[in-house]
Amino acid sequence: MFTKINPIDLTAELIQCKTVTPLDGGALKLLGSILKKEGFDCHLINRGVVSNLFAIWGKEKNGKTLGFNGHTDVVPTGDQTLWTVDPFGGEIKDKKIWGRGACDMKSAVAAFVAAAIDFIRETPPNGSIVIAITGDEEGDAIDGTRAILDWMEVNNIKVDAFLVGEPTSVNKTGDTVKIGRRGSMTVHLSAKGKQGHSAYPHLANNPIPALAKLVNKISSHELDQGNEYFDPSNLSVTTIDTGNNASNVIPAETTATINIRFNDLHSSETLKNWLLSEINIIENEFNIKFSSIFKVSGESFLTLPNGFSAIVEKAIKSKTGRTPELSTSGGTSDARFIKNHAPVVEVGLVGKTMHQTDEHVDLSDIEKLKSIYSSILENYFA
Repeated sequence: MFTKINPIDLTAELIQCKTVTPLDGGALKLLGSILKKEGFDCHLINRGVVSNLFAIWGKEKNGKTLGFNGHTDVVPTGDQTLWTVDPFGGEIKDKKIWGRGACDMKSAVAAFVAAAIDFIRETPPNGSIVIAITGDEEGDAIDGTRAILDWMEVNNIKVDAFLVGEPTSVNKTGDTVKIGRRGSMTVHLSAKGKQGHSAYPHLANNPIPALAKLVNKISSHELDQGNEYFDPSNLSVTTIDTGNNASNVIPAETTATINIRFNDLHSSETLKNWLLSEINIIENEFNIKFSSIFKVSGESFLTLPNGFSAIVEKAIKSKTGRTPELSTSGGTSDARFIKNHAPVVEVGLVGKTMHQTDEHVDLSDIEKLKSIYSSILENYFA
C-alpha cells in the first residue's frame, strides 16, 4: 500500500524553500526527488542563472500526453516586520497555510504533483504525463518556461494539452478558469525639441505640448469594443517625466511610458504601426522628433472552449458542483509561451492574497484543487 503524497505537507515544504526569483532554494531538488521515485524521468534545465525542472512519466508513442506547468519562484516578501508569520515558515494555523508562495503558486504545484502521482499509481494511463516547473515566472520569464519549451523542441517531446496552475479563481476554487489572455505591450516614448528660456519661447521648441497632444490622442482612442471572449483592449499612460526643476527653462526632452493590454482583434505589430502613424502626425505638426522603444511581453491568445477546456469544465463541476466562468481577463502568465506548442488552460486557487503580506490559502482549497486535477487526469485519459 502506497502512502499518498499530502499536498498540504508538500506545500509547506515548498514554502520553506527560499525561492525569490531567480533563487531555487532546493525546491526543484525536492520535487525532482519525489517524482523520480515514482518513475518520472527528470531533467534539470539550466539557462542563465535560472533552474527549471522537466519530468515525464510514460513514453507510449500512441498515447496522449498531458502537461502540467507551474512555477516555484516567488516575489520578494517586502518588509518582513509587517508579516505576522515567518514568510518562509509554511506555518499552518486557523485552517490555512501561510507564507510567500502559498497562493501563487506552490500550493497548485503540490496539488498537481500529488494528483499525478496518485493517478499513475492507481490507474496508470496509456499515455504520458509531463510536469514542467520553472524558476523564472515572476522575473523576466526569459530563461524559465521558454527554456523548457526550447529543450522539449530540441528533444522532440510534444505535449497534446497543457494545464497551468496559476491562481485563476475569484471567490471560490474552480469558479473561474483562463482559456486565454490579452497581450501586453509597453512603449517608451521620448520627444526631443530645443531647450530655451521660458521668456523667449520663439527661440526654443518645447516638446511637452507635442507629447501631451499625442498622449491625449492615443489614450482617448477606442481600440475596440471587445468580442465574445475578450474585454475591450485598453491603453494606459503609466508615467510622464521631464525632470525639469527650473521654472524658467523650456526643456529639450520629455518622456512617457504607455502600456497596452490588447485582445485578439489586434497584434503587437498592428498596434505598433498605428502608434507610429500617430507619432508621425504629431512630429510633422510640432516639428518635434520622437523616438520609441517597444517591448512586447506577450501576444493575445485563445484556447477555444471545446475539447480540452470542456474536460476541465466537467472536472470542476464534478468536484464543486459549479460551472466555471471561462475568462481571458487579468495579466500575463507563462501560458503565453505554451500556447505556441499546445492548447492551454489555466486552473488554480483564489488569488486574493497573492503577492501580499501574510499570503495564505485555505487548507480545504488545496485539497479541492488536487481533486479537480485528479478528475482532469481521469477524464483526459478516459
